[in-house]
Order: sequence, then C-alpha cells, then structure tokens
Amino acid sequence: MSARTVRFKQVDVFTPVPFKGNPLAVVFEADDLDDAQMQAIARWTNLSETTFLVKPTIPDADYHVRIFTVEGELPFAGHPTIGTAHALLESGYQPRTPGKLFQQCGAGLVELNAQAGGAWAFAAPPARVTPLPTDLYTTLTDALHSDAIDFSASPCGIDNGAPWLVVRVNSAAACLAIKPDAAALKRVVEAVGTHGVAVYGPHDADGPATFEVRCLMVGGNLGTGEDPVTGSANAAIAGLLSMQHRRPGPSYTVRQGTVLGRAGQVSVHYDDAAGKTWVGGSAVTVVDGTFRLP
Repeated sequence: MSARTVRFKQVDVFTPVPFKGNPLAVVFEADDLDDAQMQAIARWTNLSETTFLVKPTIPDADYHVRIFTVEGELPFAGHPTIGTAHALLESGYQPRTPGKLFQQCGAGLVELNAQAGGAWAFAAPPARVTPLPTDLYTTLTDALHSDAIDFSASPCGIDNGAPWLVVRVNSAAACLAIKPDAAALKRVVEAVGTHGVAVYGPHDADGPATFEVRCLMVGGNLGTGEDPVTGSANAAIAGLLSMQHRRPGPSYTVRQGTVLGRAGQVSVHYDDAAGKTWVGGSAVTVVDGTFRLP
C-alpha cells in the first residue's frame, strides 16, 4: 500500500526575497491528521511554525488553519496567517469576496485584506493587556543589558493569541545592541503571562523603516531564541502604540531580523473608521511539492 501524500509549501514571510524573512511550512488537506500527528510533523519541520489546512467549521470562513510550533499549538500567530494565505491563494483558491479572506483559527475569525504588490494584511485580533509591575523594571533592565529602555512607555504584556512583553527603547541602535540574559528574562516575562519580549526602537527620520523590532523567545509554545519576523508581536506593538498615544502616524513600517541576517519588512496601518489595525507584508514560496504522511 502506497503512502498518502498531500500538497506542501514552504514559504518565506514578510519578505519578497527568499531567505530574508521568516520561513513557514504549510501542509494542505490535513483533515485526517490528529493532534499528535500534526505536532510530530511540526517538530520534524523544525521551523518556528507549521500550519495545517483543514475544512472550516465557521460558515463565513474561507479556510481553517491550525498553527503548531515545535512545542505546541497556538490559537493565532501573524507570520503563519500571512504565509498560509499566500500558499492557499497560490494553490488556486479563489476568495469568496475578491480582495478579502476570512481565516478560521483558534482565536476565532481573522480578516485579511489584499495589499498592493500581492501582499496581504491581517486585522490584529483583540488583545489582553497586562502592565509590567514597576518593581520589575530594574530586573528587566538587567535582563536586557540595556539602559536605553523608555519606561515612559510602560512595558506591557500583550496577549493576542501569541503573548509578548512589549518594551520600547530609545532608538533602533539600542534595539540592535540588546544582549539578553534568557534566564533572567524568563522570570520577567512570566510575571505578565508571556513567553517572550518584543523590543522596538525608532529609526531616524531617514532610516530604513519607522521602527526596528526584535522578538526574543524564552520558552513555552514560542520556543527559545530570536524570531526573525513576527506578525503577532508587531500587532501587539501597534496596539500598545495606539493605547499609549504614541502612534507615529496613520501608517508606519518595521524592519526586523537584522541581527540574524534577515531583512523582514512589516507594514502597519490604522483604520480608525473601521476600528481595525492592519499588519501586513509579502511572502514568497521557496519549496513547492508534496508531503509524505505517515
């Protein structure tokens, strides 16, 4: 009896150029896989996330995606949302509404809009906000080995499905200079119920983007190390900028992955009329073929 195969794509997300963004594995036709099989495949691909396309159960959804890290399942994550939409559309899927997609995932229904140049943007999901206790500010400073943290923008835990402690520093250069102590940082982020820290700092006016971002993971379903380019964290940052009245304008851009040799590009747009924040970027397919299932 021959092994079953399904369609498979590996895409690079938040970049139009292969190998400069954040890779994602996408497995199609995954309805027959159980949780253990999905987790085993995600561990084997050994990427930050692997997604599995299954039939939607919400009537308005175009598709249903399940998102796994090597450690477990996430209800939502940004780069898998952009990457899965790209892979699905490239496979020939036609949206029910031209220029729009509705993704079912663990966080519910996530709306996506087509952007210029073939990019897509997702509407940032609602988030739970937990300010970092002030008595941990010194511990955070020590854990990041940085005296450039801007505590006038209170660090906050933001949970939109993938939880991050959002920290602002004075400049993009200060963001790039951070040398985290993972063990010390783990104690800080757990105080606000997250497993990673998203640090951002402004570039000069003539810089390559509005902000530089780094996402440092210290355990839990997010894994460990540094994430190249992160949609959920950029959604969290965008939401906190709005809440703290620090928006740089109705739209801005982000560069991420610099210290890893990547060149991630993220766009953010505030649609106040609709009450939505759009987080977007490009994706490009690197591997296209079939996946042999056990």
